[in-house]
Amino acid sequence: MKNKGIVLFLIVLALVIVAVIVGEFMSDRPNKSEANPYEYNIDEFKNIDPDLIKFKETKNFKPGFEQPTGIDVANEKIYVTGDRSLKIIDFSGKLLNEIVLEGEPKTVDADSDKIFVAQQGKILAFNSLGEEINEWNLPGENSYVTAIATFEGNIFVADAGERKVFRYNESGEIQNEIEGESGDEVLHGFIIPSPYFDIDVNAYGDLWVVNPGMHAFENYTFEGNLREHWENTSMMTDGFSGCCNPAHFTFLPDGSFVTSEKGLVRIKIHKPSGQFASVVAAPVKFSADQAPDVAADSLGNIYALDFDKKMIRVFEPK
Repeated sequence: MKNKGIVLFLIVLALVIVAVIVGEFMSDRPNKSEANPYEYNIDEFKNIDPDLIKFKETKNFKPGFEQPTGIDVANEKIYVTGDRSLKIIDFSGKLLNEIVLEGEPKTVDADSDKIFVAQQGKILAFNSLGEEINEWNLPGENSYVTAIATFEGNIFVADAGERKVFRYNESGEIQNEIEGESGDEVLHGFIIPSPYFDIDVNAYGDLWVVNPGMHAFENYTFEGNLREHWENTSMMTDGFSGCCNPAHFTFLPDGSFVTSEKGLVRIKIHKPSGQFASVVAAPVKFSADQAPDVAADSLGNIYALDFDKKMIRVFEPK
């Protein structure tokens, strides 16, 4: 009898264990599991007050790339890279010129008479007719160019792999390197968790560098001395969040910043002081989490290169 009691006890215990396992399995099914209270959810931040949106999308067109990579606006033209070419198009989307490249381009910047294209490990320079006039290799073994900016014969190259900004002359000679180091206790060099590292020079000749890991903009002299900076880490509309934002930026003619963020994708305007001004495009405008590259024309219209839809989207002030 004693042995029968033990066997009966073991059978009952086994049935209880099976019931618990089945119950746990059923509760973990997608339609049965409880909500994770620690889940990172950005849905509540996707809704933007319509009064903050001061731009409207007026047109869009596809430049014909399977993998677009960069955009710039200068000389009343649009310069866009992708696949293995650089295309120059007018504001209606008409192709004016196409330059076939041997390798895949990373980004592009144009000034009044020259066009600069970054490829893996090197910079190409073209004249306004699209003829190659110079080429130089980058010094770092880990170089990964994410942006180019030019001003009066100075060519600035943002290298996310080396975590530096290099200043070249038009002959391709390095003038100096900017590492983002300073005596300011708030700053800690350029913190670049992923390959998003943008630079630009405004119409007044001010070099600004995004320190993406700090959600900061830093203004340097051409020689590499920090002059000022501003930052805003926040999930709210006026700030930047995530590991490395803003991912891209450009300037309006008055010196205001046009910023583009990944993850919580949105395009915004910040005043020259850094103060939030308005929204260009809300997150609901985008179907992926990639930040569009941005450029602006002399009238303050904004051109967003949507990598997901492979198109250029034009936003004009309301």
